[in-house]
Amino acid sequence: MYQRLHCIALRTIKHNDSHSILSAYSLEAGRISFLVSAGSGREATRRRALMMPLGTFECIGDIRPGRDIYTMKEPHAEVVRHGIHSHPVKRTLAMFVAEVLSVVLRESQGDASLYSFLEYAIDCLDRAEGGVGNYHICLLYRLGRFIGIEPDVATYKDGSVFDMVDGVFRQSAPMHSFYLKKEAATVVAALSRMTFDNMHRYKFTRSERQELLDVMLRYYTIHYASLSTLKSIDVLRSLFD
Repeated sequence: MYQRLHCIALRTIKHNDSHSILSAYSLEAGRISFLVSAGSGREATRRRALMMPLGTFECIGDIRPGRDIYTMKEPHAEVVRHGIHSHPVKRTLAMFVAEVLSVVLRESQGDASLYSFLEYAIDCLDRAEGGVGNYHICLLYRLGRFIGIEPDVATYKDGSVFDMVDGVFRQSAPMHSFYLKKEAATVVAALSRMTFDNMHRYKFTRSERQELLDVMLRYYTIHYASLSTLKSIDVLRSLFD
C-alpha cells in the first residue's frame, strides 16, 4: 500500500554495490527503513543529499505487511536546511543526534508529539547563529520527556542526590551505585530549565560539558542500549571549549 510519509533521516548503511539502507523516523509509521539507490547518477546524488543526518523529507512509501525494508518514490525535501549541512560544527551535532535517535527510537508506531519536537529541535539547530555548544545536552535532556525517562525535578530539594535508575531525586543515597552526588544532582535539576532558546546562557567549561555528556550517556545506557560506541562521540568531544 502506498502511503505519504514525513520522515527524518537518521543514518544510511551500504547494503550492496547498488543499494543502501536508509533508517528514518516517520510521523506516520515511526521507525522505518528504505532501500535506496547507491549509484553515482544525478538522482542518486540528489537523494543522498536529501537524506543526510536529520534531513527532513516527504516521500511515498510502498508499505507492505511482513516487510522490514520498504521502497519509496517521489522523495523531496520538506525544508532545505543549509544552516546545518554547510556548517561543520552543526553537521557534527546532527550526526551525533541522528546516531542517538537511531539507537533510542525503536518503536514501529508514529508519535506526533515526538516528531513535532524533533522537527522543532532540528529547526533550532539550523537557525542558530552561535552558541550551540550545549545543543546536544539540551536535546538529550528534552528528549527524555518523550521517551519516558525525564528526571522528575518535582522531587528535587537542596542536598538531594539523583537516583539514575528511578529518575528521581532522593534525600539519601539509594542502595545501588547508579546515582549522582549532591553537586552533580544540582546541575541535573538546573538543566530542566534549559531550552534551545536559552542554552547559550549556560556556561560550562570543556571538562564540565564532557562530564555532563558522560552522565547523560550513562543515564540513557541504564534505560536503553549503550550509547558509548557512537562513531560521532569522539569528534563531538573535540569541538567545544
